[in-house]
Amino acid sequence: MTIPSAFVFDAYGTLFDVHSIAARANALANERGAALSQLWRTKQLEYTWLQSLMGQRDDFAGVTALALDYAIAALGLPLDGAARQSLLDAYRELSPFADARATLERLAPRPRWILSNGTRAMLDPLVAHAGLGDVLDGTLSVDEAGIYKPSPRVYQLAVDRLGLPIERIGFVSSNGWDAVGAKAFGFTTWWINRGGLPMDRHGPEPDFVVGSLAEVAI
Repeated sequence: MTIPSAFVFDAYGTLFDVHSIAARANALANERGAALSQLWRTKQLEYTWLQSLMGQRDDFAGVTALALDYAIAALGLPLDGAARQSLLDAYRELSPFADARATLERLAPRPRWILSNGTRAMLDPLVAHAGLGDVLDGTLSVDEAGIYKPSPRVYQLAVDRLGLPIERIGFVSSNGWDAVGAKAFGFTTWWINRGGLPMDRHGPEPDFVVGSLAEVAI
């Protein structure tokens, strides 16, 4: 295996905890914040895949809003107006995982980039709020490819920007389907399997399966 010369990280769920909004959601949703957060995230991902297949693509901010509206309706929650907007705003203030900064620092001086479904208007404030800008070299959004992960066109963005052969780029994601997609593309991949989930079967297995960002090392 070729040792990566650069690392690319998924953002949502990998560097940033998408369920860190649960406390805010609890205060707004009659203590059903965890259920809302889980369903919201599930539909958010489903909509990215479905829109890619349909060829009718909203940006990730739009998809996130549609998924929230579905979750609110499905759970019968009285959330609209300011409460709904407060939850959407929370996506620009997600908490980084505790080991995110140390992991990014340790991988220096190799380039460390984000490659995310998010828009730059979502990602740039998120990185700034978390204080990780000094340990990242840049951010890539799927908007530049016009389609969502796991399309090969998305992963190609990293190859084009970094100017490296595919096999010399390490890709890190907590989303099993994303890690499989990146491996199928040709990256050296780490799946951060925090939940101890079984391996997805739809493509090649990631090179490494670990329980935390702190275990990303080579």
